[in-house]
Amino acid sequence: MDIELVQGDITEQHVDVIVNAANSSLLGGGGVDGAIHRRGGPEILAECRRLRDTRYGKGLPSGEAVATTAGRLPARWVVHTVGPVHSATEDRSAVLASCYTRSLRVADELGATTVAFPAISTGVYRWPMEDAARIAVEAVQAASTGVRTCRFVLFDAPAYAAFERALSAARG
Repeated sequence: MDIELVQGDITEQHVDVIVNAANSSLLGGGGVDGAIHRRGGPEILAECRRLRDTRYGKGLPSGEAVATTAGRLPARWVVHTVGPVHSATEDRSAVLASCYTRSLRVADELGATTVAFPAISTGVYRWPMEDAARIAVEAVQAASTGVRTCRFVLFDAPAYAAFERALSAARG
């Protein structure tokens, strides 16, 4: 798998799947989640509401992933995943890694070959960027997937630099 790093706006990525760092309600929010819902339009929210009414009445659990249309985004699908809130007293690294591996599994089920990820849990969920980057890169590299290109789309220069360091360390 090719792993790419891009500094920019995830809602502008021309890929098969854009991964949304969603909240468990699946009904939109701030940060990446809000941007995806705003740019993608009401079609995404309508599918998320159907998911809440059928499969996820209590919300999407952390570490899980589910797909919807991409609406007006330049992608085919959005895969929503709920990252864990960082904790100084409980190791939730496996849940964060699961966000990446489960999203790739859903992408495989869709037949996707290109996926764009944000830095999951690093915003309001306060996961330290360096650690989040390491976990993300390791999870994607270890995943068994048919996805050929994984693009990490980082919002700013510090996030990009953290992912660049993590990728360099993982490549040895």
